[in-house]
Amino acid sequence: MSDVLLSTEFPDIKLFKRGKVRDVYEVGEHLLVVSTDRISAFDVVLPCGIPHKGEILNKISLFWFDFTKDIIPNHIITADVNEYPSSLTKYKDILRGRSMLVKKTKPLTFECVVRGYLSGSAYKEYKETQTICGLKFPSGLRESEKLPEALFTPATKEEHGHDINVTVSAMEKSLGAKTTALVQNVSIQIYSEALRYARSKGIIIADTKFEFGFEGERLILIDEVLTPDSSRFWPKNGYAPGGPQASFDKQFVRDYLESIPWDKTSPGPVLPKEVIEKTQQKYKEALKLLAGISL
Repeated sequence: MSDVLLSTEFPDIKLFKRGKVRDVYEVGEHLLVVSTDRISAFDVVLPCGIPHKGEILNKISLFWFDFTKDIIPNHIITADVNEYPSSLTKYKDILRGRSMLVKKTKPLTFECVVRGYLSGSAYKEYKETQTICGLKFPSGLRESEKLPEALFTPATKEEHGHDINVTVSAMEKSLGAKTTALVQNVSIQIYSEALRYARSKGIIIADTKFEFGFEGERLILIDEVLTPDSSRFWPKNGYAPGGPQASFDKQFVRDYLESIPWDKTSPGPVLPKEVIEKTQQKYKEALKLLAGISL
């Protein structure tokens, strides 16, 4: 597919990191973050991509970075390719719409997860032990039910495989009580404001994860924010606790992969055309509802 960007190669720009979806380059004192169209499931990057997915994710992140800037500063310098350093001029056509120039920070070594609804690994743990990330909860909660209050459940960042849920006290031992409290409060504030806004647009943000870094002594929001890749988005219409919900994210991909013989190790299978198209449509719909932008 000619309109799918699976990887970037800029020979004269230093590659800083290649993640599951993003390619990050060093540009002087800054970083260039490029959102590709790669898609991963069960921690495996699939051999096909979702057309324009990187542009959609980039636009959604930029929307939320602007939305949250009064809560906490972020790493954005510019997403306008015309303002990029001259060394990137020759790559404008590739970078336009799917990249951002950002500040370098010292990232925290934790994913900052906020859960507003009981789903995913939290529901699995609750069914087994009546706890969520080690915290005791009343019996009788249903899958997808709204929690009494938003829950901060940090996780370690793992280079390979799943991130590992940890307690807040474990985070305190690593980062200190002051930084942990700041991160927890900011994460819950961002989630609560975003949840309120998204609900008004027809989307429930069931849970999400944030990343933060230090720019000197200042904590700032980094990476991506409140995208279908980093969050669980449900349509508000039709929401009914007591089972799984429809979604705006990779659920079509996961459902397909669960239906075929695959051991969830690399290389992953190629997705059928209809699964790719349905997934792309959901990403586009999320962008339109949240940011009012049609791709």
